[in-house]
Amino acid sequence: MTMGGASSCDSLVAACMSSASHSSGDRLTQFDTRRSRIWPRRSRLVNNCSLHGSQASSRNNKASSSLFESNNTFSNPKQRRFNRASTSGQVTTLEMEKDAMVSKKPPFEPRRVVVTGMGVETPLGHDPHTFYDNLLLGNSGISHIESFDCSAFPTRIAGEIKSFSTQGLVAPKLSKRMDKFMLYLLTAGKKALEDGVVTEDVMAEFDKSRCGVLIGSAMGGMKVFYDALEALKISYRKMSPFCVPFATTNMGSAMLALDLGWMGPNYSISTACATGNFCILNAANHITRGEADVMLCGGSDSVIIPIGLGGFVACRALSENNDDPTKASRPWDSNRDGFVMGEGAGVLLLEELEHAKKRGATIYAEFLGGSFTCDAYHITEPRPDGAGVILAIEKALAHAGISKEDINYVNAHATSTPAGDLKEYHALSHCFGQNPELRVNSTKSMIGHLLGASGAVEAVATVQAIKTGWVHPNINLENPDKAVDTKLLVGLKKERLDIKAALSNSFGFGGQNSSIIFAPYK
Repeated sequence: MTMGGASSCDSLVAACMSSASHSSGDRLTQFDTRRSRIWPRRSRLVNNCSLHGSQASSRNNKASSSLFESNNTFSNPKQRRFNRASTSGQVTTLEMEKDAMVSKKPPFEPRRVVVTGMGVETPLGHDPHTFYDNLLLGNSGISHIESFDCSAFPTRIAGEIKSFSTQGLVAPKLSKRMDKFMLYLLTAGKKALEDGVVTEDVMAEFDKSRCGVLIGSAMGGMKVFYDALEALKISYRKMSPFCVPFATTNMGSAMLALDLGWMGPNYSISTACATGNFCILNAANHITRGEADVMLCGGSDSVIIPIGLGGFVACRALSENNDDPTKASRPWDSNRDGFVMGEGAGVLLLEELEHAKKRGATIYAEFLGGSFTCDAYHITEPRPDGAGVILAIEKALAHAGISKEDINYVNAHATSTPAGDLKEYHALSHCFGQNPELRVNSTKSMIGHLLGASGAVEAVATVQAIKTGWVHPNINLENPDKAVDTKLLVGLKKERLDIKAALSNSFGFGGQNSSIIFAPYK
């Protein structure tokens, strides 16, 4: 610590206390419950400072000095009783002021949230329209891995993106340094803005302090970190100075905000394969609560590298159907043997309804709500009774303010694992089984499991289903599991469906459950 450390600390404390004394009524009432416990103690601290001879002229200075003076007087019971008596009038006054501020606080009115743009990077396309057209056609994006030699692995297939360009979207120097998860995130985010017709002129009209980015990742920059470990084997001097910042999961959102100049909410969430849904719901909540008007949200992941493939092989989670890659991902089919890893990103542009209408944006769908729960059962296995998934669905319906009869389409998490597919199916049957209109499908049958990006990419598929009136097929559902009633499942061909409300599920390691709901904008 430098010689000036003490004075700097005094200044910092004084500044903090001054800031607290000038906070708005809304901010004070926001922490109502906590402050009701803090104020009496603060009053005693201030009074004790004055009894020790403090000559400060303001409450701020008294509070500052109390942080550094001896607290020996607090060991005297008589002194404490005297202090409580002498400050009771001050505490009563503060409580009255606080009550008055609460009564003045305007009632909270949730704002409506709509989807006005989408961007994707997937094995089946780099824009929402190409991506969804391929889904409707039943095309598979699963193939043999080409990015590295995986001949020694029992799994040699993935939903790998074969061609990808950052031209015009990311600076060449950054493209060479960044992990793919971050590049997918940046390009999908900018494509969502382009899809939402957010031109430079439109952007200039935005209040950038009310624009945020919330795009997460389950795995982060694993390739960047892996390369750093390899360099460290030689010498720390060989490590890139970017290895730490470009490996963290929050840096993608930060880099996109830096590029756009958006100064609103900016962070990432990492909840394994439920990441995308968590980010979308939290982003929508920022808009609903009036903290933002525009949010880019979703998820991105890219770990089709030796350490990523090897890790999931070690978990015994992956399909080993290497002979016919396009047939490997087969949710609810009796011959399923594990999920197929994929990579990519999905980003939604969410806006407050009036903000979108004011700029003449095309509204694709409305975001109604969602929910999160935890199985609290096992690190990788689903809860046997499905209680966590059922609770997530029921809470999502309550948050959205709709009944279970309103849901007639579900984009399921269904990853093609023996246990997971059935547990989710039973939960859906429990919640919606009496609805004859319900149709259920799994996007993963064609693109594999995109990990932290899966929920966001499937949200794009869900919104596209609302837009087009078509739901994509469940490919490879050739021998349905005997425990499954195929009446609920979309078949091997696309189906026409007038969607009233659509639910999209995403679950993750650690027992993470999430359900989000979209509906046509009316």
